[in-house]
Parts: sequence; structure tokens; C-alpha cells
Amino acid sequence: MGKTTVVIDEKLMQEALRVTNLKTKKEVIEKGLRELLRRRNREILRQELGTFDIDLSLEELKKRRAEK
Repeated sequence: MGKTTVVIDEKLMQEALRVTNLKTKKEVIEKGLRELLRRRNREILRQELGTFDIDLSLEELKKRRAEK
């Protein structure tokens, strides 16, 4: 693991610490990086799978889920 020095907006960091309830700046940065990668991977998967036109009503979907 490497050590890197960066300049981060202090107000942004304080807000991130407050809303995430994380204890350290390192935790906030790592959480942010993981979330960035999670979102990007999800987008890549969505592009690879494409979209499907499913003609189900909300009630029918709930019924099918309940059957499982």
C-alpha cells in the first residue's frame, strides 16, 4: 500500500465525515473509491446485459416474487 499526499477541500471532507459517520479521512476516501468502482462496474454490467422489455404490472411482479 502506498502513501500519497493530496489536497482535499476541507469543507467537503468534513461533510463526508459527518454524513457517513466514518471516523477517519482515510475511511472516507476508501469508501468513496469503493463506491466509485461499484457504480462503474454496475454500469459496465448494465451495458453488457442490455435492456429487456418486460410487460409485467407491479401487482403481477409482487405475486411472482411471493411465489418464490
